[in-house]
Amino acid sequence: MPESIPIVWIVVGVVVLLWILLNTKTSRPDGTLIKYVHPYRRMLGYVMKTRNESVVYFDTSVNAEPLLRYLEATKGKFECDITHLLVGACIHSAHRNPKMNQFLVGKRLYQRKGLWISFSMKRQRLNKEAKLSAVKMPGREGESFRELCERINGKVNYERTDVRTSQDKEFDLLLAMPRPLLALGVRLFQWMDYHNILPGAFIEGDAFYTTVFIANLGSVGMAPGYHHLFEWGTSPLFMMVGKLEDRPVVRNGQIVIEKTLPIRYSYDERIDDGLTARFGIDGVNEVLNDPFKHLGCLNEDGSDRPPLIPPASR
Repeated sequence: MPESIPIVWIVVGVVVLLWILLNTKTSRPDGTLIKYVHPYRRMLGYVMKTRNESVVYFDTSVNAEPLLRYLEATKGKFECDITHLLVGACIHSAHRNPKMNQFLVGKRLYQRKGLWISFSMKRQRLNKEAKLSAVKMPGREGESFRELCERINGKVNYERTDVRTSQDKEFDLLLAMPRPLLALGVRLFQWMDYHNILPGAFIEGDAFYTTVFIANLGSVGMAPGYHHLFEWGTSPLFMMVGKLEDRPVVRNGQIVIEKTLPIRYSYDERIDDGLTARFGIDGVNEVLNDPFKHLGCLNEDGSDRPPLIPPASR
């Protein structure tokens, strides 16, 4: 009779097998692996391991006069403000620049499934003591800007009720844990995410698993800063928007004072090069500079409702 294999070797064998399976798993509920990536870009995940050592900063601004005229034109038609415009512009641009909708996890590059925009808001208007809430909105094929605004308003109104949201309940549960247990839990979730075994339901409900995160500081009268990128989640892009301000600009060879909306971006360069980021930012500015053309939704007969994401050809 052959000697039985010691239990310790069985355990080691099982652990090694699981380790191999985990490290060869490339499927994720929120992304599709990009199979060909330039060798230089593939190496970036090993050389620059975190988002914040891979961050690039962009400073831009748009002429606020067209968007202010557009907001005035929407009065009495549908509820809309600058945050709505920012979300609509980001959906419009990210759809047309899909490389801006990529993310890096586990040193692998993925194309995100769907298009998601997250933004922060106060649970009570203009109350600096009020809690912050993060709202995550999916971009929908064939949806007009007006329909997007109605969805955003419904979500925001719910967040501003006294109802304890699922996010509130999750935070209360997590923060009730002892610190060592909570720290261990956070590391466990990050480990699961790295190995592509984090449940899709968790990812879908988390505002940091998103195409871009928007912070509109202009709504509380502040200038924008350059925001760090969160090491939690998969968002490669953070957009900070400040209060409207008068700036001198050159128009037709003349210096004029123009109402301006300042915007600053923090961008993970590992997902693609600076030219891609430039196209994405220009796409956002294009919408904000001419919302009448790109967003429309002002004619009562519905003749000017271009979809933010055109329906896919069948």
